[in-house]
Amino acid sequence: MENINSVHEQKGHPKGLYLLFFTEMWERFSYYGMRAIFILFLTKALLFSDQDGSNIYGSYTGLVYLTPLLGGYLCDRFLGNRRSILIGGILMAIGQFMMFLCGMMIANHDMATIMMWAGLTALIIGNGFFKPNISTMVGQLYPQGDHRIDGAFTIFYMGINLGAFFAPLVAGGLGDTGNIADFKWGFLVACIGMLISVVSFELYKNKYLHRADGTPVGMPVAKMNMKAIGMIIGSVILIFFLLSFKTFFNSNLDLTSYLIFGSMILIPMIIITDKSLTSEEKSRIWVIFILAFFVIFFWSAFEQAGASLTIFADKQTDRMIGNWEMPASWFQSVNPLVIITLAPVFSYFWSQLHKRNMEPSSPRKMAWGLALLCLGYVVIAFAVKGVDSSTKIAMWWLFALYLLHTMGELCLSPIGLSMVSKLAPIRFASLLMGTWFLANAAANKLAGTLSALIPPSGADVAAGAAKYSSILGFQITNLYEFFMVFIAMSGVAAVILFLLSNVLKKMMHGIK
Repeated sequence: MENINSVHEQKGHPKGLYLLFFTEMWERFSYYGMRAIFILFLTKALLFSDQDGSNIYGSYTGLVYLTPLLGGYLCDRFLGNRRSILIGGILMAIGQFMMFLCGMMIANHDMATIMMWAGLTALIIGNGFFKPNISTMVGQLYPQGDHRIDGAFTIFYMGINLGAFFAPLVAGGLGDTGNIADFKWGFLVACIGMLISVVSFELYKNKYLHRADGTPVGMPVAKMNMKAIGMIIGSVILIFFLLSFKTFFNSNLDLTSYLIFGSMILIPMIIITDKSLTSEEKSRIWVIFILAFFVIFFWSAFEQAGASLTIFADKQTDRMIGNWEMPASWFQSVNPLVIITLAPVFSYFWSQLHKRNMEPSSPRKMAWGLALLCLGYVVIAFAVKGVDSSTKIAMWWLFALYLLHTMGELCLSPIGLSMVSKLAPIRFASLLMGTWFLANAAANKLAGTLSALIPPSGADVAAGAAKYSSILGFQITNLYEFFMVFIAMSGVAAVILFLLSNVLKKMMHGIK
């Protein structure tokens, strides 16, 4: 009888997986709900220019991918997954509530801005504790080598995208109404989503988060010492200082860029110069670093979704459906909807190619991802070519862009994560995964910098905005030229990666 029960348990998934699914779904609802309206709140309610708003957006989303290095370190040394998730969730709920208070204070611009910096700081630090630790708990629920793990992460990934799908619809529907006083409701619902995530996790973690033998997972490793507490307090002060520096000191110096891009150079140097690495291990690690470099170009163009493409959707896209105008923030639900729909299709497609011995290598799949990203911008550039800044284009062009970009994401994102886990030496696995996410941090910061190049709409020019922006000395005077920047960037990166793919495949030493 015991053997029958054991076999039965092996066929299904532990209930803890569905608790983590639910917890992560609501956390992503909170994150993407806030992100969907953030750039609109900055430019409409707090009256930042499109350029300044884009840079703030880039700093926020970039630092969100940097702090998991801190959260992962403290989790491994002291807190364990459970405490890390609790601390991170509470901080993010506080951060979203501060954004709600910021939305209530928009009449007092200076006070609202200070509250925003505080809210963003709590969100960034909280994400660092929450994000890297909940996903690692999924694997801990299963014995090593268990065939169910791939399916478990697929289920978990669906939770992420369900939250990301509903978030812009709800937070955008409540906050992006055309009335700037309503933005606070979008932040409040993001706060409520985060509270649901934390409370459900705390209520059921002891009951469900254990291995098949009953051993609990994610327990504390050691007591917090003053060094760890000092690291947390120091990080909070540093992040707040970095975010608010330009405003408080009226400076053009972007310290956030120095931190993110400096880390992107320093940490890989520390890893690759480790004397314990064999030549084969170094070769594989170089593949990770090279592909991380190309990933920066992908995500910096892809993440325009929350920045310039949201501005474009708001100001220069015809969103009328009959007598109703769709909120600009709702376009951000297209990506997770397409992922939910097409992820099984792509998985089946790769498996069929593998059976026929025709499956492309990981570098080549990622090159296809860049090519599809480029094609998305070709579509939107065609739509705006010859159109003046006061004319709005049909929304279907933007839907087509998001469809192609999401197909590119399915070629690149899951492939890259899987590749890092295969290529990284076990003793450097966490650090190299952190380095991979550092590329996302650099990409998101670069995304904000590039978004700042978007030329103003006709209404903005009439209100006194500068008529053009520039990059490397070239003037960008219209949307066609702006989108050509991303076509050139992603297109060149795709071609180079295609050419390098065979070399990189050899450097992987048999790992596909």
